[in-house]
Amino acid sequence: MAKSADLRPIIKLRSTAGTGYTYVTRKNRRNDPDRMVLRKYDPVVRRHVDFKEER
Repeated sequence: MAKSADLRPIIKLRSTAGTGYTYVTRKNRRNDPDRMVLRKYDPVVRRHVDFKEER
């Protein structure tokens, strides 16, 4: 079971709008070894913004 946790770690995606809003998800380290940037909805500013991975 430990190998599965190493391959798909839990990450936080923090909003770049400065609101402090976060999403929590998992990523596949083999397919995405670099830090992820996803465009998702931030309900605080009520628009889609980039969310960057933080560890």
